[in-house]
Amino acid sequence: MAKENRPNDPLDILGVAYETMLERSATEFHKLEKKSGPALHSLIDKARAKAVELGELTEDEAARLAEYLKRDLSDASFYISETGREFKDWLGFEDSLIAAELLDVFLQAADPTTVEMNEFKLELAAHSIYKTSEVTGPGALVCDECGEVLHFHKAGCIPPCPKCHKTSFHRKS
Repeated sequence: MAKENRPNDPLDILGVAYETMLERSATEFHKLEKKSGPALHSLIDKARAKAVELGELTEDEAARLAEYLKRDLSDASFYISETGREFKDWLGFEDSLIAAELLDVFLQAADPTTVEMNEFKLELAAHSIYKTSEVTGPGALVCDECGEVLHFHKAGCIPPCPKCHKTSFHRKS
């Protein structure tokens, strides 16, 4: 993302950077002959390094976004695989509310037929908690304290709960 095209709001910058990292990873993932969870995670790490190399993010920002992206893709893949439900069910709202390009990239990267789901299951347990100030992809998060639902129609930073001001969330299922 060229610096002259960057949004001014730091929260928007991280959301756009998350989407860019997702797009870079998914594009390379679909070029692979042997697709696996570790391969996808390796590509996310390469996208992280590319963002730092291009001056899009600091090392710390890029590392945090890579972890958030791995968490979201693992969570989506696990949900779709385990429940047999659709991506829009994982999102917690109609997927038509998401930009078509972002939806397509996210679906490609989370496609359970191309990822070794068993490898994601173990990792999911460590990444299923969502905290204020982290970045998340599209979908709905539920406050662990009061049950308030936050809807993300694009990648963005997680705010404190607008109802109770707590900072811990989980995916709406």
